[in-house]
Amino acid sequence: TGTTSTRAALKILLDGDIYHMDTILSERPDHHPFWRSAIAGQARTEDWHKILAGYKGGLDYPISFFYKEIYKAFPNSKVILTVRDSKRWYHSVKSSIRRLI
Repeated sequence: TGTTSTRAALKILLDGDIYHMDTILSERPDHHPFWRSAIAGQARTEDWHKILAGYKGGLDYPISFFYKEIYKAFPNSKVILTVRDSKRWYHSVKSSIRRLI
């Protein structure tokens, strides 16, 4: 859906790792309990600092669901809004992520 290439570009531009859906799926399964607590509305500012320590940025799910909380924890952060044609995005999701579900 474009997030893998965006992650690769941001890693170069920001000279560091970028939190991404792949981070949870394959790189950091130990983060699962944190995300369950975030979904339950129990993540505190210090929790965001701990889970995102060492990352220069983040994109994709689940991080995009919590942009308000993350911005509150990191008020000097920058936000990039990417816009895609909705039909092309849907086709991309249907032929990639949706196959995993």
